[in-house]
Amino acid sequence: MNDTSKPLDAIRKMSMSDGKTAMVERYRNHFLKEVTDNVEEGEWVNMCMQCGVCAGSCPLGNAWAHPPQEIFMMIRAGKRQEVLTSDSMWMCTSCYNCIVRCPRKLPITHIMHGLARYAERLGLAPKNQPTRKFAMMFWDNITKTGRANEVTLGIRLYFMHGFIKGIKTALKMLPVGLNMIKTKRMSPLGLVAHQGCKGKNDITKLLKKAREIEEARMKKH
Repeated sequence: MNDTSKPLDAIRKMSMSDGKTAMVERYRNHFLKEVTDNVEEGEWVNMCMQCGVCAGSCPLGNAWAHPPQEIFMMIRAGKRQEVLTSDSMWMCTSCYNCIVRCPRKLPITHIMHGLARYAERLGLAPKNQPTRKFAMMFWDNITKTGRANEVTLGIRLYFMHGFIKGIKTALKMLPVGLNMIKTKRMSPLGLVAHQGCKGKNDITKLLKKAREIEEARMKKH
């Protein structure tokens, strides 16, 4: 069985929607084309010359299962399942060292986030990956009012690994929380009310329009 048939079998077992299944069939033997069409800045993947400067420049380089240049090579080799189920993209801290130092100026950070978003959209992202969990929590938190609610975000973050661990983490971070309250960087009222930012309804409209554009782009390809 070749490299592309294995991922397809695994994906079918996940009961994907007809639309997602159709996308897989469309790109059955060309994962690079799929990335080019559906991932932000994905067309740059083929420009990687495998120098490894990105991996050496990353502050979390030793924590990646697959550094960026390896991810790019895996894409070109058609290893769809391995790439889209990897937790590597979720390790990116957006420090932009890789972009600054890349000899070919590849938008590596944008590609990593694009791959993470695409994997999430297909339902293939690793569910228990900590930074993925935080990213989803943060996005859900900030898109509601346009401004992070530190109280509710902190509570969800502390307790995402269970009640006991959450209590221990909260007590450990208590001095930090009290200092944030003193300096008016956080309000306990965030538990019951959160002002958000001006024009928060406009943010909702903007995000809705962005989703429409993204869906139209997917249909086009």
